[in-house]
Amino acid sequence: MNPSNAAPLWQPSQERIDGARITRFQAWAAERYGAPADGGYAALHRWSVEELATFWQAVADWFDIRFTTPYESVLADRSMPGAQWFPGASVNYAEHALRTATDPARAPEPALLHVDERQDPRTVSWSELRRQVGALAAELRALGVRPGDRVSGYLPNIPEAVTALLATAAVGAVWTSCAPDFGARSVLDRFQQVEPVVLFAVDGYRYGGKSHDRRDTVTELRAELPTLRAVIHVPLLGTPAPDGALDWSAVTSGDTEPVFEQVPFDHPLWVLYSSGTTGLPKAIVQSQGGILMEHLKQLGLHCDLGPGDRFFWYTSTGWMMWNFLVSGLLTGTTIVLYDGSPGHPGTDAQWRIAERTGTTLFGTSAAYVMACRKAGVQPARDHDLSRVKCVATTGSPLPPDGFRWLHEAAGKDLWIASVSGGTDVCSCFAGAVPTLPVHIGELQAACLGTDLQAWDPQGRPLIDEVGELVVTNPMPSMPVRFWNDPDGSRYSGSYFETYPGVWRHGDWITITGHGSVIIHGRSDSTLNRQGVRMGSADIYEAVERLPEIRESLVIGVEEPDGGYWMPLFVHLAPGTPLDDGLRLRIKQTIREQLSPRHVPDDIIEVPAIPHTLTGKRIEVPVKRLLQGAALDKAVNPGSVDNLELLHFYEKLARDRG
Repeated sequence: MNPSNAAPLWQPSQERIDGARITRFQAWAAERYGAPADGGYAALHRWSVEELATFWQAVADWFDIRFTTPYESVLADRSMPGAQWFPGASVNYAEHALRTATDPARAPEPALLHVDERQDPRTVSWSELRRQVGALAAELRALGVRPGDRVSGYLPNIPEAVTALLATAAVGAVWTSCAPDFGARSVLDRFQQVEPVVLFAVDGYRYGGKSHDRRDTVTELRAELPTLRAVIHVPLLGTPAPDGALDWSAVTSGDTEPVFEQVPFDHPLWVLYSSGTTGLPKAIVQSQGGILMEHLKQLGLHCDLGPGDRFFWYTSTGWMMWNFLVSGLLTGTTIVLYDGSPGHPGTDAQWRIAERTGTTLFGTSAAYVMACRKAGVQPARDHDLSRVKCVATTGSPLPPDGFRWLHEAAGKDLWIASVSGGTDVCSCFAGAVPTLPVHIGELQAACLGTDLQAWDPQGRPLIDEVGELVVTNPMPSMPVRFWNDPDGSRYSGSYFETYPGVWRHGDWITITGHGSVIIHGRSDSTLNRQGVRMGSADIYEAVERLPEIRESLVIGVEEPDGGYWMPLFVHLAPGTPLDDGLRLRIKQTIREQLSPRHVPDDIIEVPAIPHTLTGKRIEVPVKRLLQGAALDKAVNPGSVDNLELLHFYEKLARDRG
């Protein structure tokens, strides 16, 4: 069926549409900036990409961005890469994140709600967060930290991490972080590139009901990061600071009014990292002004967040969604920080957190939704989710069954926002729109200011056909550069080689006739059978409906003799044998739900599916292994959650030899 003809799963009420911030923004922008007053979201989106500079000027005005020196123009150069946003402007991200603390009525309210596996929320008020940031920023300056210096965090999703990020930004230094479940090699692959002068580090973390001591890893990091001037010890497990390290309480006990360094709009805010599965992770630099603008648009308009909301997303500090979550503070929203296993003590753990914290926007992964569905979790029956207005998912496409399950089990009046973007922009290209209907298996629409298109190989736009995800205009949060890429060649080669001057992201998408978006998976791991391209996500969605399949991995391998081998690897539910009956059911499922072309050549049982450290299935390195590449040439060992799993594919390639 053509997806454009499907009836919506959910439709916002007129009351909800009228009350949405994006509706008020459109009416205001129509009066002040010539935006279309009629035509709803589609008209607003068209205007936002056709009048790009005017749109972003309106965003800055609507959110009352404080520029301490005025901008000369909104967009001095639109070329990609190299777009120049708001030249002349000075700004500070942390100042905007803490604005709510200067409102006497709201200063005592919670800015942060922290929950661990014991699920007892701990609050940090706006005024306390501002005090801690002021104290820590003063200490960083006393340690000699200056604008542009790098400050690193080896921290879980705890309030101390938020304070450290905001204090770093207040000084004009550049933040970068890794989660403490990353091993030393993975952290060093990232931090050694940017040469930090300060390291914030926990002594350990708790996960799955157990404590994990990381002091030896921190010792190794200190030895291998020669640029460090200071180490700040965060005693999550209660241990004393090691020799030569400062204690967290000592550097945050002061009562100093925060001083916010006013920096140029394009001054670096933080460095994020690509997964680095095939080499050193790319060190992606995003700007203070660009992130401030993009996140206010995304969170304040698309996610409809503001004072009174509580924003939860299951994430770690090693994933861009943590940075996105922290930016909820920009809108005056209380952010919910959960540090622990996604499914401890039971699969319904995240729903329990939503209930305990009064979450209004509940963000999680598509994988978690599907795990809940398989486990028979009943969130609305077993938990009070009356405050949850929206469930948002990312990390991978939410399968149609995930939409149906959320609608039935979590609430029929629930706004389901499947969103998609990337670490590269620390934002979404397509996703949440509070005023639009939700169709099963579809992201609601392209985001404002984002000229998202699906292109064929010749660069022609496609509707209702699969094409490459491209963005034809610049976004403020696109990287200002990659670290250690002086001539820009690595940055340019990552996004602009296929279509010069146009951002190619590496996803297969369909843009439907009614403007929604369907994600089919990565185009660099595309399956190509008899000239027909297919996304791996479509196969996962079909196969993983079967109760016997815990997870799967499909690879398309071009062979030297011109042949094409497409194996499907399956991780089975406990006690399930891969017999002829199950093989037949898998093939029938794929044939009936997709096409005969999608049916794999072989179905092979594996002990587990390998993932990146942020939980994404590893497809390209496995393909390289199956084509005969050596393990050390096919994958960066520090980027994989379980390197041992890859030896299976290496051996399989040898055996097929």
